[in-house]
Amino acid sequence: MKPLTIFPDVQSAGAEVLRAALAGRPEAFAGGVTIGTRVPGDRSPELPHLPYVLVRLDLTLPHSSMANARCTLRVAVWHEDADQAHDLAMLCQGLLLVHDGTVLRSVRPATGPLAATDPDSDIDLSTFTVIANVRPTVLA
Repeated sequence: MKPLTIFPDVQSAGAEVLRAALAGRPEAFAGGVTIGTRVPGDRSPELPHLPYVLVRLDLTLPHSSMANARCTLRVAVWHEDADQAHDLAMLCQGLLLVHDGTVLRSVRPATGPLAATDPDSDIDLSTFTVIANVRPTVLA
């Protein structure tokens, strides 16, 4: 009988990796950053909530053995201008790529960063994706 395995919350793990890695970074464009897993409800440019980094799980492809899964994480960065959005996205991507932990392993780039504008708020953003191998948890 095969062991019962589940995969951890990759989205939450990705956000936690960035929270820890960005804390205390010296780059000015990373100052005061908030990392979350939900799109902010009010993204009006008048509110002092920028920069904001959103981490979302796009896809999970478990291996048939359930010994590993390849997960695509999408990261979107809202910032005060396009240059800072790009710079922070590049930093976030780099921090994820060098991370090798117990949940996210061997992270590699997939797409981006790609510049965009939030259609609801007209705020500049940059987005990218990474692919991470994820180790399961054996329950029984």
